[in-house]
Amino acid sequence: MSRIPDIDPATLNPEGRAVYDAIASGPRGVVQGPLRVWLNSPGLADKAQALGAFCRYGTSLPTRLSELAIIVTGAHWRSGFEWHVHAPIGIEAGLDPVAVEAIRTGAEPVLEKADEQAVYAFASELLRNRVVSQATYDRAVEVLGAKTVVELVGILGYYGLISMTINAFEVPVPEGAKEPFAP
Repeated sequence: MSRIPDIDPATLNPEGRAVYDAIASGPRGVVQGPLRVWLNSPGLADKAQALGAFCRYGTSLPTRLSELAIIVTGAHWRSGFEWHVHAPIGIEAGLDPVAVEAIRTGAEPVLEKADEQAVYAFASELLRNRVVSQATYDRAVEVLGAKTVVELVGILGYYGLISMTINAFEVPVPEGAKEPFAP
């Protein structure tokens, strides 16, 4: 159970209802998890969901790579709801299920593609060390391009916010789903 009561869309004030409707009618098609928590602050929800829509649907990273960055972030934060939503999307987008499971358990994944290696190295190094070595940075720019690396950092930051929201407010995985980071 979440630390904060779930919102009832019918009780939202006009500002909150407008944000709720914008999320529901956007590319997500659903208002769930941390987005529901954010609706307690419609101003935050509005700005964060707009950034999230760009980070998830508008960057130059193909879905396979953005989902890789998202699940690396989710595993780092041990954010069950985020993992529950994004691991299947990543696999459907072409990530190796064995590599995805390795990331979930904290093992080093075997990634065959140079772009996946670059994203994983950059994301995991930044999250673990809070900095990126020059070699990792140079490799990421060589493989992905500078614009894409900037967008990758945006994805990591946004999904860090998502993960912190999930963890701080104890947003559970959907009813009947298994918690991927259970002790």
